[in-house]
Amino acid sequence: RLEQVLIVNGVRCVPPQNKPTGPEIANCRRFLSATLDHYETSVAYVALGRIAHDTLLTTLHERRAAFPFSHGAEHELSSGRRLFDSYHCSRYNTNTGVLTPEMFEDVFGRAAAFIKG
Repeated sequence: RLEQVLIVNGVRCVPPQNKPTGPEIANCRRFLSATLDHYETSVAYVALGRIAHDTLLTTLHERRAAFPFSHGAEHELSSGRRLFDSYHCSRYNTNTGVLTPEMFEDVFGRAAAFIKG
């Protein structure tokens, strides 16, 4: 069980070809914003993919260039919260081995370690 860690996804539906467009991503940002407000006590985020990473940074008014996406990367945000990056756990990424269970579990393990201090 992982508390005070919010798992972030960039879009709320599966778009055609599983590739969301800019307007679709922007349209879903309001849902992310509402989720962030609801879970305001979260001290860490796990972004599932680059879109989630970029959308979270935009929503939090952070400079995206200051926090480049990379699987396994950790970023300390200006709020003091921590962002952990993971490749998205889509079937494409898992079936092709781009994301293995060990890689995914490592990201969550480091997020848990961060929470425990």
